[in-house]
Amino acid sequence: MVALVVLFTTRTVHADASLPRPAITASPTPAATSVTPVSLAPSKPPVANVEPPVPKSGPTAEAQKWKDKIHGVASWYGGVFNGRKTASGETFDMYAMTACHPSLPFGSIVRVVNPRNHRSVVVRITDRGDLVEEGRVIDLSYGAAEKLGMTRAGIAKVELEVLALGKRQ
Repeated sequence: MVALVVLFTTRTVHADASLPRPAITASPTPAATSVTPVSLAPSKPPVANVEPPVPKSGPTAEAQKWKDKIHGVASWYGGVFNGRKTASGETFDMYAMTACHPSLPFGSIVRVVNPRNHRSVVVRITDRGDLVEEGRVIDLSYGAAEKLGMTRAGIAKVELEVLALGKRQ
């Protein structure tokens, strides 16, 4: 009698497991070798004046600086960083409505709108990072990106509106 035993194994692959987080000190990788969804986007000229100009000093100068809407590209980060500390010292929760921004104070509240599908989400700034790709203005948590309907593409054109500024640290 001959017995044949066949074993089938399955591997679970997380979609964002190999995506590197935007690094503060690392230089951007060439588009030909990068595995990030951002590198798959067509090349566009840089967005002029992503950061609003600084107005005259005064108690409302900082708030005045962010009164206009900011247009640009959003990306997202998730599972690889879930549970790690953010730049603000909080533990990152990929399902929370949080985001990474290079200069807004921690705790700032921002409305992010995806003009393609008119979905919006309100996020709190908890992390830092250089948004090195052309035109990127914010890096959203997976949960926020999912609500905006942009997780499959990895990036989306967005409109930011600062609702409240956090405290400077």
